[in-house]
Amino acid sequence: MVPPEPEPVTVAVPGSAADVARRPAASSGRVIAALVAGQLGVHSAMAGLRLAAPLQLLHQGRSAWAVGLLLALFAAAPVCFALPAGRLADRLGYHRPVYLAVAVTATGCVLALLSTLLAGPAQFALLCVAAMATGAGANTGMLTIQRTAGLSARDATERVRVFSWLGVAPSFSNVIGPVATGFMIDGFGFPAAYALLLLMPLATLVSARQVPRIAPAGVARVVAGRTAWDLLRAPGLPRLLVVNWLLSMCWDVHTFAVPVLGHERGFSASTIGLILGTFTLSVTGVRLLIPWLAHRLSEVTVLRLAMAGTGIVFALYPLAPNPWAMGALAVLLGITLGSVQPMVMSMLHHLTPDQRHGEALAFRSMAINMSSTLMPLLFGATGTLVGAAVLFWVVGGAVGAGSWVARRLEGAAAG
Repeated sequence: MVPPEPEPVTVAVPGSAADVARRPAASSGRVIAALVAGQLGVHSAMAGLRLAAPLQLLHQGRSAWAVGLLLALFAAAPVCFALPAGRLADRLGYHRPVYLAVAVTATGCVLALLSTLLAGPAQFALLCVAAMATGAGANTGMLTIQRTAGLSARDATERVRVFSWLGVAPSFSNVIGPVATGFMIDGFGFPAAYALLLLMPLATLVSARQVPRIAPAGVARVVAGRTAWDLLRAPGLPRLLVVNWLLSMCWDVHTFAVPVLGHERGFSASTIGLILGTFTLSVTGVRLLIPWLAHRLSEVTVLRLAMAGTGIVFALYPLAPNPWAMGALAVLLGITLGSVQPMVMSMLHHLTPDQRHGEALAFRSMAINMSSTLMPLLFGATGTLVGAAVLFWVVGGAVGAGSWVARRLEGAAAG
């Protein structure tokens, strides 16, 4: 836990009497379903806009550079706003931050809808603001929902179960949002697609009524001169963030390098898409399986095995002789990487105090989104120079060697 701090001043956390109600059991199917639906609503809207806005720019004859800048803004906004969002969740609990997340996400969809009435630089500017708004709104909702899920759980096993169910939401969101948006664009045009996306966050509003009001932290300690960065002194937390960053980087490498490697070998676009789709299905499958095995799993052991397994799969990927072999490796990679998020989230909640979970989640979010913004640029330059195979081997070696960092988490987890 965080080391003792000198001379704290105790203040009451804002909230109504209902906010200090007893914590519900996270194993309640109603609570879990509400949290999953809440993340589905805002994340589906963001994922759909992430498909529609670039297509709109391309339809208007914009350059690939403009599309790349627009896509970067979806990840750049959470980097800037994650820490304030995490603090907000720590202070106010679940409902008001989630309502804010819905409002910001819906505002982004409205701006995208208005962009269809304009042309030229004004249209591009509106879409850029819409991308930042939906990115920030979806991230605020995610941080709040994850914090509530962790606080609702009664022990480590229950946390792993809850975060496994919650980890399925992004996978479904990345199917529901883009697929529905694509059909609306083909059938009725961009305005209709943005109007549909505007309705998706309503699922988050409806589901929020099923989440009991949980005390944000009861009482929070305010220490003069303390900053959010002091949280990184919590034993084990920096190592956990490094492990999480290494494994999240592997997602970006896989998404980038598989199309490049497939293109080099003459695979069709549909074949490459099936390989990536197989990976996503494997991730979803393992997260659906983990709740039934949670009582037998150790977070640190799973992280160590995931890092070693990912390193092995990355070493074998460039040697795969055909699409079938690459598909099999994609299944194995989905198992290793898909098992990571519930373990990381459970440990993160264990290593940090209740009243600072939001800040800890914000640090994780900032690292992942900054990596997703910058790493593809680095991968592009590196892949051009040395090829996709070498990129797989280098990153695989790094994540495999990083398993010793995960091993050193055992002491912090036991504490």
